[in-house]
Amino acid sequence: MYNVAQVIDEKCVAKKGCRLCIMYCPEANCLDLNSAKMIAEVNIDRCKGCELCVVVCNAAKHMAIEMQAVSSTGELIKHHKAESAALGQAYQG
Repeated sequence: MYNVAQVIDEKCVAKKGCRLCIMYCPEANCLDLNSAKMIAEVNIDRCKGCELCVVVCNAAKHMAIEMQAVSSTGELIKHHKAESAALGQAYQG
């Protein structure tokens, strides 16, 4: 089991111009803008669970991204958190 980022649609302010999570994500094509919904979307197959998107989103006071556990079969597990990669924690101030 591992964690991936998940965007909380109701809290995402990409429609207002915020793209911080997309800009700071170190993994190419992991976070993209859904132009139909105007929110950030995570490609869970590419997410490495570094949490950098969570750090930048929280620093901007949006709190629109949370980490969610994924099973070995690739299914999201609701209300469960796996071990964190915690790479993004190095950027917190």
